[in-house]
Amino acid sequence: MPSRRASKHQLLDDEAFLRQLGYRNELARRMSPFGNVAISAAVICVLAGCMSLFGYGLGHGGPAVMTWGWVIIGFFTLLLGLSLADVTSRYPTSGGLYFMAHHLGGPRWAFGVGCLNLLGLWGAIAGIDYGAATFIGAFARLQWGIQPTPGTTMAVFGCVLLLHGLLNLGGIRVVDVLNKISLWWQVAGVTVIVGALALAPAEHQSAAFVFTQFHNDTGFTSTLYVCLIGALLAGYTFCGYDASTHVSEETKHAQISAPRGIVHAILFSWVAGFVLLAGLLWSIQDYEATQNSATGVPPAQIFLDVLGVGGAKALLLVVIVAMLFCGNAETLTASRMIYAFSRDEALPGSATWKRVSRGSRIPVPAVWLAVAVPFVLALPALWSPAAYGAITAINAVGMIPACGIPVYLSLRAGNRARPGVWSLGRWRKPIGWIAVVYAAVITVVLCLPQSAPVTAQSFNYAGVTLVVALLIAWLLWITQGRRTYKIPPLGSAVQQSAMVDEVL
Repeated sequence: MPSRRASKHQLLDDEAFLRQLGYRNELARRMSPFGNVAISAAVICVLAGCMSLFGYGLGHGGPAVMTWGWVIIGFFTLLLGLSLADVTSRYPTSGGLYFMAHHLGGPRWAFGVGCLNLLGLWGAIAGIDYGAATFIGAFARLQWGIQPTPGTTMAVFGCVLLLHGLLNLGGIRVVDVLNKISLWWQVAGVTVIVGALALAPAEHQSAAFVFTQFHNDTGFTSTLYVCLIGALLAGYTFCGYDASTHVSEETKHAQISAPRGIVHAILFSWVAGFVLLAGLLWSIQDYEATQNSATGVPPAQIFLDVLGVGGAKALLLVVIVAMLFCGNAETLTASRMIYAFSRDEALPGSATWKRVSRGSRIPVPAVWLAVAVPFVLALPALWSPAAYGAITAINAVGMIPACGIPVYLSLRAGNRARPGVWSLGRWRKPIGWIAVVYAAVITVVLCLPQSAPVTAQSFNYAGVTLVVALLIAWLLWITQGRRTYKIPPLGSAVQQSAMVDEVL
């Protein structure tokens, strides 16, 4: 009988375990455990999410909803992340969520989850990079007096997407280094922004303002309803931690590193985002002027009022760089999802999208598809200001259900869902069911009307997006998926039983 230490070492052999899951390792496994944390933290990116939707929060409940909403949504996101980490440890593949859903619920569940996940990732890239383009426009206005237009914003957006495509062709080591820099950039960025605002010789709001001030510009009279729809700021920002699963085939000791990556990234973002939001709210000089800033970016107005033009430009650059890091990490995540979904013949043109470069071991066609589709998704922003809200909706309503469904299927499977090396143990069921209920509730909330009266400009397209995504998934399934989609079987029953014995 081999020793337990030797057996555990064998269990954690990444290549052997991936073969047990039915795949051979085509990608380069060069990402460290810290790099796995960094990519999820880079995708969540509080400097991108909090800044992009800060103006939304000011009108949808104000400081009270923004701060307490962040605390509450962050807590439930952590529970969902813990539950997803539990499942990830058992199925650490580039396919991530849909691969888990396949083995826990069957091919139809997997196909639906895969389509939601992929559409959510495309929406995330579009939302993040378009947001970066708007911040670059605000900086250009301050620096050179250039007034951004929908056309110039779209052109900058296209350049940002192109940049991210090129960076992702540099190999996993390049992107891994950028993700690690991104994590430390967020730490330094939040520290610099909050520190500069705190030390500046300007008046600051009271603690009562930051934690209790309620502001409602939605047109709805129900305080509870406004609090619910105000959750979009946190709900949108706390998306993307599934990135740790999508790069698990490129991460060392993935059975442990990927679950830890999910949980640690959420914890970091929860704390950093709270500090950032509280610091910004504490420094507001004129509430109405901040909401209606000529820059088009409310945080930029806070920087201007407190630090002047020079300070505002410097802090905007900090935020812009963080957004660029975020979009780059999201491009990596989406390309791996496209590669994996195509590897299992789920997408039209799968033979192209699953190709991996022999030299760099990068799925090059998948990278270009990952940046091409978001550009198409964002084109309506040329004609309608409501389009950006629709883009963010694609992200949130795609990603949250995609993360919740594998957890639900794992709970439904009961004892058939064998644990991985990283497990919640006896807390798996109570935490899991709370997480599933939260995922269902927040998905519904994100689809609710966000302002009254409801018009074409103010309509919340999240519900429509979700229905369209499910319709696309159904059409792809009946026209192609049920004939071509196929995931390789797991290892033999004896091999699987042996692995579980070692875990237990």
